[in-house]
Amino acid sequence: MNEIFLSLGIESWKPVLSALLLPPVPLLLLTLFGARLMFWRRGLGWLLIVLAVLGLWLASCSAAGEWLQKSVLSPPPALSADRIADMRKAMASGKGSIAVVVLGGGREASSPEYGVASLSPLALERLRYGIWLGRDIGAPVMYSGGLAHAAEPGAAEAEIAAEIATREFMRPLRWAEPRARDTRENAQFSTAMLKEQGIQQVVVVTHGWHMPRALRAFKEAAQRNDAKWEIVAAPMGLARRVERPALRWMPSGEGFMLVRSVLREKLGWWLGS
Repeated sequence: MNEIFLSLGIESWKPVLSALLLPPVPLLLLTLFGARLMFWRRGLGWLLIVLAVLGLWLASCSAAGEWLQKSVLSPPPALSADRIADMRKAMASGKGSIAVVVLGGGREASSPEYGVASLSPLALERLRYGIWLGRDIGAPVMYSGGLAHAAEPGAAEAEIAAEIATREFMRPLRWAEPRARDTRENAQFSTAMLKEQGIQQVVVVTHGWHMPRALRAFKEAAQRNDAKWEIVAAPMGLARRVERPALRWMPSGEGFMLVRSVLREKLGWWLGS
C-alpha cells in the first residue's frame, strides 16, 4: 500500500488518511449516524450511540491502551542490565562495533519559549534514552529524522536533535540523518550511512509501541543493502502509569495518546510504511 502512495505521488495524504481512520473520527461519525437513525429506527440508533460513546471511553483509557499494546503489537522488552553490560564489554575490548540509532518522533517547527525549532516530547524522550545508552556502552549515536509527510518547512528533525544533543546533553551525535520522512526511510537512509562503517550491531531506539514496525523496516533495509549486522531492539517508554487501578480505566489524555499510537502503528504495519 505504501508503494502505491509513493507511485501516485500522494504520500503526503498518509497523515490525512490516518486522522480519518483513527479515533475519535470513526466513533464521532458513528454517533452522528446513530442520531440520524433515531428518526426511523430508534432502538438501533440508540445502540449505535451507546457503542460509539463506549468506544470513545475505552479509547481514552490507559489500561485499554496498555492491553492493546501488549496484545496487538507485542513489543519486545526493554534492554536488560546484563545485555547492556555485554555490549559495554564488547565495545571496551574492541571486539565489537555498535551504533545506537534513535528514530525521530516529531518536531516543533517553532518553539516560542526557545525562539527556535525544537523536538516534540516523544522525540526528546527517544533522544535522551539514546544518548544515555550510547554513553553507557561507549557507542556512537545516530539520529534519523527529516521532515515528515505534510510537515511545515524548516530545519530537519535530525539537525534539531544534533543541536540539542550538543548544547543540552553535552554529547554530540556521530551521525545525523536528515532525509527520512517515515519509518521505512529511517531504516533505508540509516542503513546506507552505516553500511561502510564496519558496524556489527545496530541498536534501534524508539518507543515500545513503534518498535515492531521499526524492527521490520531495519531488517528489510539490511537485507536489501546486504548489511551483515545484528539488529538489537532498545524500546523505551514502557513504564505503566502509577495510579490506582480504577483510575486507569478513567478517560485521560495519556490514555487517548497511547490507544491512538497503538492503532496508528497497526495501521502503518498494514500499509507497509
